[in-house]
Amino acid sequence: MLPDTRPGPTIRTAGASALAAALRASRDDTLATFAACARQRAESRVPQREALNPPLWELGHIGWFQEFWLARNPQRGLGAAADPDVPRPPGLRPDADALYDSSRVPHATRWQLPLPDAAATHEDLARQLAQTLALLGEADDDDRALYFFRLALLHEDMHHEAALYMAQSLGLAIADPRWQPRPLGEVRAALALEAGAWRLGHQEAGFAFDNEREGAVVAVPATEIDRRVLCWGEYLPFVEAGGYREPAWWSEAGAAWLAATQASSPRYTRRLGPAWQLQRHGRWSPLDPALPACHLSAFEAEAWCRWAGRRLPTEAEWERAAVQHPGAFAWGAVWEWTASAFAPYPGFAPHPYRDYSAPWFGSRRVLRGASFMTQPRMHHPRYRNFFAPDRNDVPAGFRSCRP
Repeated sequence: MLPDTRPGPTIRTAGASALAAALRASRDDTLATFAACARQRAESRVPQREALNPPLWELGHIGWFQEFWLARNPQRGLGAAADPDVPRPPGLRPDADALYDSSRVPHATRWQLPLPDAAATHEDLARQLAQTLALLGEADDDDRALYFFRLALLHEDMHHEAALYMAQSLGLAIADPRWQPRPLGEVRAALALEAGAWRLGHQEAGFAFDNEREGAVVAVPATEIDRRVLCWGEYLPFVEAGGYREPAWWSEAGAAWLAATQASSPRYTRRLGPAWQLQRHGRWSPLDPALPACHLSAFEAEAWCRWAGRRLPTEAEWERAAVQHPGAFAWGAVWEWTASAFAPYPGFAPHPYRDYSAPWFGSRRVLRGASFMTQPRMHHPRYRNFFAPDRNDVPAGFRSCRP
């Protein structure tokens, strides 16, 4: 059965009481997932890779971010209008900015930093959360006053998902059933979309990221879009037909990625005789063809589309289908690559967390939806995720459109 991913009550409009409960729940999940990883792999054995961070750095950064934008932010009540450079008092840990500010600490140096040990890091996290909850208890119950509480929550939820796909890349087992893929189970039928205008972006009350604001009205052509993402049973025939060896299906950038990676099938898959296997939790098991095709790069998604005579949807097509047809358009199984480059909407204005969107415009691709590793409270049909098109560690797949 497909997951129910219609927005429903959203954390973006939640009041202080619901936010407090969500902040506690998010921290519980953060600590549980990192603890599961730590039991299986010592901190020193996490390799230095571009897509990874040292787990103790990740934990410290989560707490630092929350403290920086809330307890240390004298303009937290101004929400998105706050000055990001306003002078701040020191944090609980005097050297925290030099250790955990992702805007100032180069990625490659994070393995050599004099980080506090696990016990001290957990103590910092507990104190920082207590500060946040105390401030939340005194905050006005309006969108501006709650902006940074919502931001801190969603930031931690994003890092939790990153921890889950880090665990997958390191072959670590995460037993919690909430973070496992589920079979799709339904035929990949088409949803007809008539031509029409669509205003992109977040227009509702509540929290929105800066890259979601001020969306333009765009013309969306008539097309047919898949009602759900592809499953393995629909993607693997492309591999079996020699798709990874046929240059005609690959863009120039895709061919360069293929040559660099020497990929012959999707990440975490292998074929033994006639049978396919899938690697999860560091172990190989028979691949269920009904599971969503996952951990695919944008290049692999595009190559399948060329082979099948299809194309990736634009983010406008995706958003229009998700908002206008919530009962017929199923999403949430995997993040979904689109054909759209990550770019600002007209009138874009950066929010105080300046490095969230603007540095990545033009270099990344938009993904829509959510994945089985995403906290359900993060699901929103206007949310724009964005990654470089070569990433295949992210739990991403795709759906297709009629050309």
